[in-house]
Amino acid sequence: MAEPGLTSMESQSGAVRAEPFDVRTFGEFCDIIEIGGLTGHEINEGMCLRYSNLARLDFDAVGRPGISLFRARLRTLPVRLNLMERHPLGSQAFIPMDGSSFLVAVSADDCGKPGPPRATVIKPGQAVNILRNTWHAVLTPLSGSGLFAVVDWIGQEPNLVEHHFETPYVIEA
Repeated sequence: MAEPGLTSMESQSGAVRAEPFDVRTFGEFCDIIEIGGLTGHEINEGMCLRYSNLARLDFDAVGRPGISLFRARLRTLPVRLNLMERHPLGSQAFIPMDGSSFLVAVSADDCGKPGPPRATVIKPGQAVNILRNTWHAVLTPLSGSGLFAVVDWIGQEPNLVEHHFETPYVIEA
C-alpha cells in the first residue's frame, strides 16, 4: 500500500529508487551490521560466537555513547521524503529488535544541506550504523513492530540538524 496522499505525478518527479546495498555506493555514509560471511570466535565455553567491531562508532568527547529504544510507525513504499537530518556529534546505529526490514536514505552534504538522496532497504538480520554528520532520512521500518535499539551520542549539546525539502522526494521500491 502506498503512502497516503501520493499521486502518480509525485512519484514521477523527484523519484528515488531503493537500490541494493553496496559498500562502494553507501560506505561513505553508513555501515551494514551483519554476520554475512564473517568468522566469529568462540566464547562462553563454546556456546556463543562473537563477531567484533562491525561498525565505525564515532562520538564527540563532550558526550557519551548511549543505548535508547525507538518505536517508529511502519511505512510502505513509496515513501515521501520531506525531511533529512544529521547528527554532528556522533554516529547513530539502528538495530531492529525483531529482525525486520527498514528503509535507509542518505545523501552527501551540499553546502550545508542534503544533496540528492540514495536509498536502500536493510534486510532482516541486518542493522545499520549511520556515520557522524551524514544526512539521513528518519527511521522508516517497512515490516515488524517498529521497535529499534539505537546506539548514539548522548549529551547536553545540540546534536540534531534538520532540513525540510521544499519539494519532497519520493522513494520507490
